[in-house]
Amino acid sequence: MGKIVIDAEKCNGCEICINICPHKLIRLSERMNVRGYHYTCFEDPEHHCAGDALCAEMCPQVAIKVYR
Repeated sequence: MGKIVIDAEKCNGCEICINICPHKLIRLSERMNVRGYHYTCFEDPEHHCAGDALCAEMCPQVAIKVYR
């Protein structure tokens, strides 16, 4: 089981992490960060995150940390 933390202020809403997550646990927020981007959010109420770190590896803003 894994967990990710997304730094909303670094995120530019590119959606790469949304598309790469095999369990579709990341979504775009309705809120915006201080830079004016809709940032991504991690939601995993059923603990499906495998902690594979694909999202973090693909993030061009280095806004995601993975915990296993």
